[in-house]
Amino acid sequence: MATEFKGRIELDIRDSEPDWGPFAAPTAPENAPNVLYLVWDDIGIATWDCFGGLVDMPNMSRIADRGVRLSQFHTTALCSPTRASLLTGRNATTVGMATIEEFTDGFPNSSGRIPFETALLPEVLAERGWNTYCVGKWHLTPLEEANLAATKRHWPLNRGFERFYGFLGGETDQWYPDLVHDNHPVEPPATPEEGYHLSKDLADRTIEFIRDAKVIAPDKPWFSYVCPGAGHAPHHVAAEWADKYAGRFDMGYERYREIVLENQKRLGIVPPDTELSPINPYADLTGPNGEPWPLQDTVRPWDSLDEQEKGLFCRMAEVFAGFLSYTDAQIGRVLDYLEESGQLDNTLIVVISDNGASGEGGPNGSVNEVKFFNGYVDTIEESLHLKDQLGSPQTYNHYPTGWAMAFNTPYKLFKRYASHEGGIADPAIISWPSGIAAHGEVRDNYINVADVTPTVFELLDITPPATVRGVPQKPLDGTSFAAALRNPDLPTGKETQFYAMLGTRGIWHRGWFANTLHAATPSGWGHFDEDRWELFHIESDRSQCHDLAEQYPERVEELKALWFSEAHKYNGLPLADLNMFEVYSRERPYLTGARTSFTYYPHSAPVGLGAAVELRGQSFSVLVETTVTDENASGVLYKHGGGHGGHVLYVADGALHYIYNFMGEDEQAVAAENAVTVGAHIFGVRWERTGTVEGSHTPLGTVTLHVDDAVVATLEGVRTHPASFGLAGAGVSVGRNAGQSVSPRYQAPFAFTGGSIAKAVVDISGTPYVDVERELAAAFAKD
Repeated sequence: MATEFKGRIELDIRDSEPDWGPFAAPTAPENAPNVLYLVWDDIGIATWDCFGGLVDMPNMSRIADRGVRLSQFHTTALCSPTRASLLTGRNATTVGMATIEEFTDGFPNSSGRIPFETALLPEVLAERGWNTYCVGKWHLTPLEEANLAATKRHWPLNRGFERFYGFLGGETDQWYPDLVHDNHPVEPPATPEEGYHLSKDLADRTIEFIRDAKVIAPDKPWFSYVCPGAGHAPHHVAAEWADKYAGRFDMGYERYREIVLENQKRLGIVPPDTELSPINPYADLTGPNGEPWPLQDTVRPWDSLDEQEKGLFCRMAEVFAGFLSYTDAQIGRVLDYLEESGQLDNTLIVVISDNGASGEGGPNGSVNEVKFFNGYVDTIEESLHLKDQLGSPQTYNHYPTGWAMAFNTPYKLFKRYASHEGGIADPAIISWPSGIAAHGEVRDNYINVADVTPTVFELLDITPPATVRGVPQKPLDGTSFAAALRNPDLPTGKETQFYAMLGTRGIWHRGWFANTLHAATPSGWGHFDEDRWELFHIESDRSQCHDLAEQYPERVEELKALWFSEAHKYNGLPLADLNMFEVYSRERPYLTGARTSFTYYPHSAPVGLGAAVELRGQSFSVLVETTVTDENASGVLYKHGGGHGGHVLYVADGALHYIYNFMGEDEQAVAAENAVTVGAHIFGVRWERTGTVEGSHTPLGTVTLHVDDAVVATLEGVRTHPASFGLAGAGVSVGRNAGQSVSPRYQAPFAFTGGSIAKAVVDISGTPYVDVERELAAAFAKD
C-alpha cells in the first residue's frame, strides 16, 4: 500500500517539506466495522437449537436473531481445508490444503503450505488499517514446521495476525492444552482443579486483545479469528454442564433425527418434503477388492443396544452438549463485552462450523480418541467403567457414529465425506446489525466456505487486491453472496462447486449433485477409476435419498466431466485415501530427518508431534544422565505422551520406575527393588519388540530397566502404540511432566529434585542397550 513521496527535499531540513503518506501506518475507512469470525469444530447442522437441534446455544441464537442463517452452507468436510478456504476465499486444493496438516503430501494440492500468492484475510486487512488477532485453533501450519526449530513462515504471526493465543494443531486437551502465545509455547495459567478450561481462557484472551488496542485507538477496527476447540474431541466439560442435559437424549439418536427434522422444516432450514436418509446407507457397499465398508463408519441401530449401552451413549451426548453450551456461554462473554463497549452493532460476525459432525468415535463411541489414530475401534466394555468420568481429564472422549448421524440430520454420513451432505452441509450465520437489515431470517442459496471472504470483501467495500505484501495475487475462487444477504430474491451467481476429500468426491452444479461411492480415509481402497457415481437433484432432495443416476446417465457423465475439469482448474489431483499406517510411513521433510538418536534437555520447551522421536512399534531405549545428590531424590526423568497414552521414567520412594501407559487403559509398570544411590548414574529403559499381539496389529515386547550397566527389573508382554501417542498433549519433556500426568501415580509436573539431569537420549536404531549405554557413559565421564 506504499504511496509516492510528495514532499520536497532540500539541503536543509528547514527548507524541506515532509510527507508522512508513504511512511505512516495504514488507516481503515471511517466507521469501518470490526470483523469477528467464530469457527466451531465438528458441528453438524442439526445440533444447535437455532437450526432445529436440541442443544441450547443462547448466544448463537442471539447472533442469529440479529442476522441471517444460511441453510445451504457447505465446507470441505475437514478442518484444515475449510479454514484455509475460509481465510483465503479460494478452494482448499488451490491453496495446497486438500487435507489436514497431519496428512499432507508433496503435491501442489496438498502441501499444507498456503502460497503467499493466495493471501489470508488478515494479511489484506492489516494492510488496510485493521488490527488482527487469532485466538484458538490454527491447524494451518505444516506438522514438520510446528516446532521451535522450524521456520515460522506459516505460523499466525507470519500470516497477517498481530497477536496469537491458542494451539497450532488440529485438537488439544481442553483441560491441559498445548498452548502457544505468539511464537512460543506457554503453559495454561491455571489447572483444572483451579477451574481452568480452554474455552474460558480463549474468551478471556479475545477480550484482552481487543481491549488492549481499544484503550489506545478507540476508533480503529479489528479482525478477530476466534476458534474454540468445541465440539472436536476430546469432549471436555465440567459435570455440572453435562448434567444440564440429563435425560435430554434418552430417546436415542434415531428418534432424535425424527424430532429435529420436524424442527428444521418448521424453521425453514430444509424443504417441507425432505426425507431422512438411512442410518447405514452404505453398509453393504464393498471396495474394489471386496473390502467391506469400514466398521468405524457404521451405526449400531438404537434398538440393538442394551440398557447399559443406551445409558453410555446418552451420557456421551450429554457431555458433548454440555461442552457446546459451556463454550457458547464463554462466547457470550465476548458478545457482552462488545455490547457494553458499544462495538457489537458495528461488528460483522461470521459463524461457521468447519465440517459436519464427526464419526471418529466409531460405532461404540470412545473414551480415548487416540485409539482412532492408532487403528482401533473402542469396545463398550472399555468405555462403561469410565461412564461417570466422561468429560473429565481422565477421558479423551467422543460420541458414537449414531450421534454423528443425528447431529447431521437429515443427511448421510459425516465429517471426512465430501461426497455427502453430512460431511459438507453445516451451520452458518452472518450478522452485522448496522450493515445488514435482515434479522432472524434464513437464506437458502447454495454457498460454499470459499464464498465467505469474497462476501466480506464486498461488505467492507474492499476490492480484492492485486498484490499483498508486494506479492501478486491469484484470483479468488469464491463468489460473493452479499446481495443475497440483503435481498433474498437476488441470486448469488454461483453455478458450480467441486469437492474432493480423503478419496471421496462430489460436484454441485445448478442444483444437481453427483458424487462417488468411496470410503474415506483410512480405507485404502484406491482404484478411483472404478468408483460408482450417484446423482441427486439436491435442490429438492437435500438428504440424497433418491439416486437418479440410472434415470439420467447423460447428466452423470456431464457432471463427471465437469468434476475433472474443475479438478484440473483447482489442483484437485491426486486423490488420496491412504490408511493410517500408509500415511505415517510416507516421507515428509521433518527436521529430524532419518535420525535414530535424539537428545533432549531439561529446562527447555516440550517437543511435540512432528519434531519428537516417533516410536511406532520400534524397539527403543531411553537413557538419562543424572547426578543424584540426595538419597530422597524424586521426580520425572523423561516423559513422552500423556494420560491417554505415553511412557515415563521417574524416581519415587528411592527407586527407579517406568510406566508405559497403553491407550490410557493399561498402565504397564515396572520398578527396581534396589534404592537409588547418591552419585552419577545413567538411568535407562529398553523396550525390545518381540512380535505383535495375536490377531492384532499391536506391537508386543519386553521392558528392561537399567541403572548404569545393570539390569534392575524386567517386564514381559508390554504393549506399545503402533502409531502415535495422539495429536495433542504428546510432547517430550525432561526433568518434569509438562501437561497431564502420564500416570495418576504422581501429580504433574512432578519435577525432579535431589539432583540434576544433564540430558536424555532416546535411541530407535535397534542398537543393543549396552552399546548405547557405554557410549553415553563414556561421554558422561568426560563431562
